[in-house]
Amino acid sequence: MIVFPAVDIQGGKAVRLRRGDFDDVTVFGDDPVALARLWQDQGAEALHVVDLDAARTGELVNFDILERIVRSLDIPVQYGGGIRSAKSLALVAGIGVHWVVMGTAAVTGLDLLDDAVELLGERLVVGLDCTDGMVATHGWQRRSQMSAIRFARILAEHGVKRVVYTDTARDGMLGGPDLSGLLDLAEVTALELVLSGGIARLDDLRHLKKLAVPNVVGVIVGRALYEEAFTLADALAVFAG
Repeated sequence: MIVFPAVDIQGGKAVRLRRGDFDDVTVFGDDPVALARLWQDQGAEALHVVDLDAARTGELVNFDILERIVRSLDIPVQYGGGIRSAKSLALVAGIGVHWVVMGTAAVTGLDLLDDAVELLGERLVVGLDCTDGMVATHGWQRRSQMSAIRFARILAEHGVKRVVYTDTARDGMLGGPDLSGLLDLAEVTALELVLSGGIARLDDLRHLKKLAVPNVVGVIVGRALYEEAFTLADALAVFAG
């Protein structure tokens, strides 16, 4: 199980949102690159980076910061935000990002999804962002008419191997993750699943471990680490061995 500390970037700063609300933002650092190095120094095996400005606008607003993060680290980086064209896909893949997360474009453009699978193979990850069981797009600002389970099946048919599953209502709220939704998804798909959203306590990670679902391969942790509910070392220890 990979524990991904999250570095979310907005306006050049490291921030966390609540429920994806761009107006409900907490700044946790002025230097996302230094923060990324800190997580590596504390033992992170991988890092999850999101450009929130890009997720909302479709433009790679903080690309230079992402590039500096990738060049500064020895651990793999997973990146999402604004991957809605072949150009943005190639730019992000070309700077050494290990896992590229496609969100909105995977819902709205299956041709681009197919191109991404061909280009990246298992390095492609799709963001399965859900609001009330329905897929959310455009930085979670819009809700589609497609269910998470139906979308997962479509992704598998197109050769996708891994998704990040997020219940948008729980993200940044420290109210616990959507383990039941994760289990529902795991029962109907062989996709590798990375859980995101709502991790608040070490017990949340212990419960995730106890599920023992083979295709759950990672968990993204953000606000709980920044607000020191537990340390990264604590989180890693839950899954050690």
